[in-house]
Amino acid sequence: MHLPAKKSGVTARQDPLLKVAGIIVVTTIIPSDSFSSVSRFEQFWNYLYPWGSDHNGSGRMVGSSSDHSHINPAGGTLTLIATPTSNASPPTSTADPHPAIHYASGAIHAKSQITVTRTQSWTVQGEFSAPTAKGTWPAFWLTAVVGWPPETDIGEWKGTNNNWYNTFNTSSVVHSDLVSWPSDLSFHSLKAVLTAESNGADVRIDFYMDNVLKATQFGAGFVGKALWLIINLQMEGSSGSPGPTGTTRYMARNVQVTRTG
Repeated sequence: MHLPAKKSGVTARQDPLLKVAGIIVVTTIIPSDSFSSVSRFEQFWNYLYPWGSDHNGSGRMVGSSSDHSHINPAGGTLTLIATPTSNASPPTSTADPHPAIHYASGAIHAKSQITVTRTQSWTVQGEFSAPTAKGTWPAFWLTAVVGWPPETDIGEWKGTNNNWYNTFNTSSVVHSDLVSWPSDLSFHSLKAVLTAESNGADVRIDFYMDNVLKATQFGAGFVGKALWLIINLQMEGSSGSPGPTGTTRYMARNVQVTRTG
């Protein structure tokens, strides 16, 4: 997952919290109610990937302020919907490795970018109902605004009952931890806490599922690198093929992003 694009501003809310060492500031960048309505959604999120509609799977993302057939924020839940399609134009993805397009689906990305610094850490979290059938490839992830990597995958499901926590330091230096994920489409929470290491260059990433620490990984040189936050329902590719012949849904709720410091 990768590639850059444009950014829009967003208003954040600051909440002073008392800590033993003194007063710190936790700023809410994306509130947990951003999926309550289309108008609320559009304050904090953009449609599609930062770079457009295509990526490395067979799903082409479709959605806009006037088309919510594949990207539906309502009642506090975001639903991304993939449906089989034929005669796509163009017939293959515009992104490497240019697979054939077999589905219309949905992706969104946050208007605000995430940049860990020596003095600012970030918490990214949400609750997800993720499909795990062969050919379904949903994700909740961070990727570099400029170049690639860095990349950190908080949620990635590749056609099996596992969630993949991944950190890409280079295209070949990758750390992955797999955690069992239920196949019944029940909601479970995921969280990543990103904090600068004492060397001022690397980022420690603590991954949680249902508020239990599951893995810790390190992003070499991630400090100061701006990241996009993306939620998408890609299809086939790394999750296998053929994919489903019917409709696939990936749901997210209570997604929240906070910055500390």
